Amino acid sequence: MNYTLHQLQVFLKITQNKSITKAAIELHLTQPAVSIQLRNFQDQFDVPLTEVIGRKLYVTDFGKEIATAAEKILNEVHAINYKTMAFKGQLTGRLKISVVSTGKYVIPYFLSDFLKQNQGVELLLDVTNKNKVLKNLEKNEVDFSLVSVLPETLQIEKIELMPNTLYLIANIDQQIGKEIQDKKIIENLPIIYREQGSGTRYIMEKFIEHNQLTVPKKMVLTSNEAIKQAVLAGLGCSIMPIIGIKNELNNRDLQIIPVKGLPIQSNWNLIWLKGKKFSPVAAAYLKFIEEEKTRIIEQKFGWLV
Repeated sequence: MNYTLHQLQVFLKITQNKSITKAAIELHLTQPAVSIQLRNFQDQFDVPLTEVIGRKLYVTDFGKEIATAAEKILNEVHAINYKTMAFKGQLTGRLKISVVSTGKYVIPYFLSDFLKQNQGVELLLDVTNKNKVLKNLEKNEVDFSLVSVLPETLQIEKIELMPNTLYLIANIDQQIGKEIQDKKIIENLPIIYREQGSGTRYIMEKFIEHNQLTVPKKMVLTSNEAIKQAVLAGLGCSIMPIIGIKNELNNRDLQIIPVKGLPIQSNWNLIWLKGKKFSPVAAAYLKFIEEEKTRIIEQKFGWLV
């Protein structure tokens, strides 16, 4: 057999995603390139690794065993790379971070320089909703989590990064005066919600509950990006973090509706389990954040101040 490490990596991604398209996205390859690698890998086995039924890809039992072996091989390769770089005096290892979905607009700027300075560090970044982020943290599967709503049931430590500010947003065609509106206006607008378990939804519902507003749910969507597109299309309004709509505001595709009591102010926090024993990589990253966060905020997020 003459399979390559690249083929093992491609096949493992396919089995993890149950999709050639999703694997291609994660690997930054074209879909045809991934399909070719899968076909070349399959040609080396007499037993099918995958099968397609009704346009859906399934991994066979044999394929699952090969995927398990592939993961072990790739982990050993990573270990060899880490040991080689460590022998040269470089910081090596994995940095594991889970991030709430809106945090994707924040966390890259707090990672970029650290990863450039430490080429031996591999980043594992999971972007998901608040509930999944906190489950990752509770199970000690990650070094850090980025959240805007602090957990109430976990003992954590934290470092505050920057404000998270939420406004009532509409598309530019919504005819509302520029004067500050009464909170009751929210009851008369088609409001789009995030899904249950979202930090943005939690903050929004707390505001609605605190002000005793009756707001029918116009629509529930599973990401801020989907909500932004729905608002742009005129399907409704929403209370959204301003950090994800900078370009749309600059291009005057979206508008902020001024409302008494808004914006809602929370903070982005990098959190970790209290008493956690950090790996050298995680300890180095925390030190980097403590020393560089002010500079990063001034350089990358000055427009928010």
